[in-house]
Parts: sequence; structure tokens; C-alpha cells
Amino acid sequence: MDLEALAADLIARTHTAVEQVAGLSAHTGITFKVADIVDAVERDLPADYPAPTAEGSLTRRDVITSMAEDILSGAMYENPA
Repeated sequence: MDLEALAADLIARTHTAVEQVAGLSAHTGITFKVADIVDAVERDLPADYPAPTAEGSLTRRDVITSMAEDILSGAMYENPA
């Protein structure tokens, strides 16, 4: 399994969901939560999409939540110091 490709795919899916949910919110005036973005990503994933398997590791939802928060805050696009 190519973990870098998997991470890039999940980031792209999360970015798309952020744009869709935020766009819908802008057009309707209805507020959204990060969980709404996570739900949108999860609904779009194929049934066999990999999930973390290590005991005690973050869940896929935790990873998507973190990605969505970083996209919304702009942190994902900042250059590391």
C-alpha cells in the first residue's frame, strides 16, 4: 500500500468536501460543522477504502477531522518553519 498516495487521495477528497459544504453554506446561510465535512468524505469513500488498523491509533474520522480543520484554518497551506 502506497501510504503517500493514500494520504494525498484523502487530502484531495477532504478538500473537495470542504469546498462543497462551505459553498452550500455560503449559498444557503446554513452553518456547518467539521463533522459535516467528515460525513461527506466518509459517504464518498469506496467500501474497501483503507482505515487505520494499529491498536490505539487514530480513526479515519480523526484523520479526516484534522485534515478538514487544517484546510479551513489555512494551516495545510502554510510553509513549515
